[in-house]
Amino acid sequence: MPREVPENDLLVAELRALGVDAEIHPWDADLDWSTYGLALVRTTWDYWDRLDEFLAWAETAGHRTTLRNPAEVIAWNHHKSYLPALAEQGVSVIPTALLRRGADRAQVDKVLAAFRERHGDVEVVGKPAVSAGARGALRAHIDAPETAAHLESLVGEGDALLQPLVESVLTRGETSLVFFGSEFSHAVRKVPASGEYRIHEHHGGTVRTHLPSEAELAVARAALAAAPAPVAYGRVDLVDLADGPAVMELELIEPELFLPYTDGATTRYARHLAELLP
Repeated sequence: MPREVPENDLLVAELRALGVDAEIHPWDADLDWSTYGLALVRTTWDYWDRLDEFLAWAETAGHRTTLRNPAEVIAWNHHKSYLPALAEQGVSVIPTALLRRGADRAQVDKVLAAFRERHGDVEVVGKPAVSAGARGALRAHIDAPETAAHLESLVGEGDALLQPLVESVLTRGETSLVFFGSEFSHAVRKVPASGEYRIHEHHGGTVRTHLPSEAELAVARAALAAAPAPVAYGRVDLVDLADGPAVMELELIEPELFLPYTDGATTRYARHLAELLP
């Protein structure tokens, strides 16, 4: 997006220090992408609202230059149906039920009943399957009238997800593990404001450095390995369930990478990108 993002400026400066010509452009700029050795998707935070246009751009750009992450990864990762797909591959993920666009009230009620039978009398979060920054998310009791009404509203416009509210998020927050290629770089913990379940900074959340456990590293690596193609970068957001860490989100399109929070992170990223240049 055409806006200033400090960590992008840090990355460009570090690339230039390595002798790499680096520029920042909006993804929809009128450019000849074939003149670039590498196009790095970074903070395209409007992609979910212009999805068809963005996916078409990624496909086209991927034929004209080296696009990272590649178009096939973007196509797979933009829709959170990848969470049930990860679970099928044995990766620990937050329990997720997927409701398809156009589902009627009877189908919504059936999914809620099955979810309640499996997970109990719990609070849940209903949200769009394609979104960002907790947009369109509702926290409510599974039997509350607004839960079914919200899901019915969501599937009127697109696919939706139903997940349990993870109690540890309210106190401990989420951990984010950042990888460059397949190598772990650094991690942070994102803690919500008091009484809030959304950890994003624009909802009052705070960010702290974090030393991940071996269990967190193992789950994150398993999630990254399940992507349909190798990635140049990835952020794995984890939460604590009763039986250990689980994937909340696998961010392979436009994640904030929290580069300023850890010494050397920007340098590691720039060196990794420089090695990808033809």
